[in-house]
Amino acid sequence: MNLFGKVTRASLYFIAAFNAAAVFAAENMPGGPAVNQLNFTPPATKIMQEIHGLHWMMLVICAVIFIGVFGVMFYSILRHRKSLGAKSASFHESTTVEIIWTVIPLIIVIGMALPATKTVVAMKDTTNSDITIKTTGYQWKWGYDYIKGEGEGISFLSTLSTPRTQVNNLEPKSPTYLMEVDNEMVVPVDKKIRIITTANDVIHSWTIPAFGLKQDAIPGFVRDTWFRADRIGTFRGQCSELCGAEHAFMPIVVKVVSQEDYTKWVAEKQKSLTAATDDPSMVYTLAEQKERGEKVYGANCAACHQPNGKGAGAFPALAGSKVVNGPLEGQIHILLNGKNAMPKWSGVLSAADIAAVITYTRNSWGNNSGQVIQTQEIVSAQAKN
Repeated sequence: MNLFGKVTRASLYFIAAFNAAAVFAAENMPGGPAVNQLNFTPPATKIMQEIHGLHWMMLVICAVIFIGVFGVMFYSILRHRKSLGAKSASFHESTTVEIIWTVIPLIIVIGMALPATKTVVAMKDTTNSDITIKTTGYQWKWGYDYIKGEGEGISFLSTLSTPRTQVNNLEPKSPTYLMEVDNEMVVPVDKKIRIITTANDVIHSWTIPAFGLKQDAIPGFVRDTWFRADRIGTFRGQCSELCGAEHAFMPIVVKVVSQEDYTKWVAEKQKSLTAATDDPSMVYTLAEQKERGEKVYGANCAACHQPNGKGAGAFPALAGSKVVNGPLEGQIHILLNGKNAMPKWSGVLSAADIAAVITYTRNSWGNNSGQVIQTQEIVSAQAKN
């Protein structure tokens, strides 16, 4: 074997060993897909159980048809070929054959359509729900508003919590890489949960495979779906509608808990939301606003404008930005109303958070305005908006 052949074989051995090590090191994602998973996600709702059954039923029917049709075809080709002395027959249409190959496919289609229709109708029945949650898609996060049932009034944003150091390959990736959030949707087990979907900017899609649930969230439209989880656990999904540059960073996490734990979560969440309500008349120092603003920026802005403020793609750099270093009214207007790819944040973030993040951006990465924006300034701008 020449030198080139030896090098090629060694390279192939190395690649195979590397791939084997990577597979061995891979872990099943808690609440998500398993390594080398071929089938659907294990069902956590009755609807998904029915989808599993329909999938296998139709797969078997298609496999039988495939084997039957191609079996007859290849048998005919081999058994009746010219080299064996076979001669082609001469005949005209057969009414019996025409009826048979029309009726049999019709029966098969009806047999597949009836159970599928039953499941689809059940998927659309959102009546008599125990809890109603509005899910709003934003570029690139989800907003949850509990609008009916236990937990009514709770509202929060759910944002990717995977650190950028993992995204940029600066540290090992966690088993839930890109499928983890800072605020999970929490629901009780064995309760019918109605999900109302809409969007703030572009089309998104709220999807949890284990629930057999996928519903588009369309700006200006309200659509709904539902699920009833039959077991406790954490279930993961992603926005499954291409929604822009950060589409891959928009996970969905639903935590299903017992009724007792859900009641405790509601009480704690309502208490924390009440405590977080800001007094518009409060006056904060530059250090206080920068500290809060950094957290708001990291959770909501860093994905597009980068943690270092240098921007990316359609999102301009904030370091040295004419907007950030220009008149305050201009930056407030953009944050409240959005511009181009920049979504509007009024109604998404609180006035206090908007004031804090503006203060942070105007006093970071070489921007040294020294300005401290207070909550009341944002409240006043919203009133004029």
